[in-house]
Amino acid sequence: MTDVTPPASAPVPPAPAAAPASDGKTLGIVALVVSFFASVIGIILGFVARSQSKKAGVKNTPATVAIVLGFVFLVAGIIIAIAITTLGVAGVAALCDGMEPGVYQTTDGTTITCP
Repeated sequence: MTDVTPPASAPVPPAPAAAPASDGKTLGIVALVVSFFASVIGIILGFVARSQSKKAGVKNTPATVAIVLGFVFLVAGIIIAIAITTLGVAGVAALCDGMEPGVYQTTDGTTITCP
């Protein structure tokens, strides 16, 4: 009997790497852009992106910036809304100064009720 050695086997290729879990970087950038237009949505997306990044073990600066800017824009929007409302009420009050109580029509067709 002859000694037959089997041919050398080819090295086994490594197992394919699993698809990487989302690290939240792209969502962090989206949150940053969205926070300029819709602060509440930017805040929510920023927190989701930061949570994904924490699970992946990476830092996500755009998500953190989106959260901060979202809150800044939200507070600024509230302050502006209050200022506009206050100025509108003060403007109507100034129009009614020295006038008898009643309903008046302005020259541009707006109706004003003076208490």
